Amino acid sequence: MLRHRIIAVLLTITLAAGSFADQHPAIAESKSVTIGTNKLNVREGPGLSYSVTARVNKGEKYLVVKQTGDWIQIKLTGAKKGWVAEWFVTVDEKNKPAEGTEPSGKTRQGTVTADSVNIRDGASMNAKVIGKMNRGESITILSQSNSWTQISFSRQKAWINSQFVSVSSDNQPKNAGSTVGTVTASTLSVRNQGSLNAKLVGSVSQGEQFKILEETNNWVKIEYKPGSYGWAAGWFFEKTSQKKPVPSADALKNSRVKILFNGTNIRKGPGTENAVVQRASQGDSFEVVGLNNDWYQIRLKNGSDAYIAGWLVSVAGAGPQIEKPGAEVHARNKLIIIDPGHGGRDNGTTGARGTLEKELTLRTAKLVYAKLKSSGANVVLTRSHDTYMSLSARRSMANSLDADVFISLHYDSINDRSVRGMTSYYYHGYQKALSEQIHSSVIKRTKLKNRGVRQGDFHVVRENSSKAVLLELGYLSSPTEEMLVKSSQYQEAVAAGIYEGLARHFKEN
Repeated sequence: MLRHRIIAVLLTITLAAGSFADQHPAIAESKSVTIGTNKLNVREGPGLSYSVTARVNKGEKYLVVKQTGDWIQIKLTGAKKGWVAEWFVTVDEKNKPAEGTEPSGKTRQGTVTADSVNIRDGASMNAKVIGKMNRGESITILSQSNSWTQISFSRQKAWINSQFVSVSSDNQPKNAGSTVGTVTASTLSVRNQGSLNAKLVGSVSQGEQFKILEETNNWVKIEYKPGSYGWAAGWFFEKTSQKKPVPSADALKNSRVKILFNGTNIRKGPGTENAVVQRASQGDSFEVVGLNNDWYQIRLKNGSDAYIAGWLVSVAGAGPQIEKPGAEVHARNKLIIIDPGHGGRDNGTTGARGTLEKELTLRTAKLVYAKLKSSGANVVLTRSHDTYMSLSARRSMANSLDADVFISLHYDSINDRSVRGMTSYYYHGYQKALSEQIHSSVIKRTKLKNRGVRQGDFHVVRENSSKAVLLELGYLSSPTEEMLVKSSQYQEAVAAGIYEGLARHFKEN
């Protein structure tokens, strides 16, 4: 109950999680809710400042009247109504369309109008998230109500919040796929769905190019042979835009680039075959003069011009952010141990809203496992369930298997709830480079506050003969950061950052 009270005290906090924010519509479609905890307070109004008028218990069902923010008004006995915190109820009939939904006689086309919008398996904010779509992506609309739009997504019916949909004025489908992907793996499997467990339907080979028709959760949909469609792992595609806009020279004049990694090479010309004129440190900033393919022409402090690879910098201004694909080749066949911290009787820290560290580290570990496994790496989890494992057993696993890399995942906590950010730890000198490379890649992906790479006296890295790092991936003691790090977008970004940092480490070491 103490945990529930702590969570309830924070319910009215407004969170702003940037590009990781989950779209959070009001309940208009749901007819009832099921209470998820005993002795839940029912209040006179939508907030903790209102008096308690009744209590309801776990498993009881009530009709929904309306919702305001994180509070749902329910109908009690007779004409009596009251408000309950959304966090302690489950919305029923999530797959039933809202009243007034009008199925279209034929499909219509639309466009997503917001960044990183959740696609759900039902017309409810409590429905399971089955994917995401980004601004500008085309959708096929099956039906629509005021609040939810039913669409075709990955060969199944799914739902998107209507406020993030722009319906096309005509019924003609838009040209799909403005991005072309070139296969970078020698042989790449094509499956009937975007999952490693899905059925194999074909294969493609290195160097083949395909128009990317749809993309979700790092899987891409392609027409792998005339009239046949399937899904392949997006990490094995080098993507290029067919209509890539090139910023004008005037627009680039106001842009600057910031170095992402220590020791980054600045070269005389736009390519790795050119001589290195100096090396830059993380955080160094340079004025942009021009853009040559994927290389930025920059102005040095001495007034001369030089070039830097676009995938090694972040960009402020009109210049495009350059991504360098093909990292998966460097992780192939490496033995990597992912260690989700805590487990079983050891909960780790408990977040301001009740998040258990042991559950979140396991969730993160499974995402990293899947990403590395699909790239051809040999990956081992120290635990795959909520089980206790001693620190010595975790370290012994790495030493006995002679792992290439050992990564221990954790989330931080402190009494000061304003403290936020990510910290990475190593103990031995031979572990430092790995820590720096993974840390900077995760920071780049997540945009979390950078608290640096430090030497730390932690058993799993101190007693480890492998290259090992312990990552503290955010503060659960911060209510805002707790909600951020729990989001699917953040979890996916962490997995991508760890993957890219490992690939860079294997390439350079």
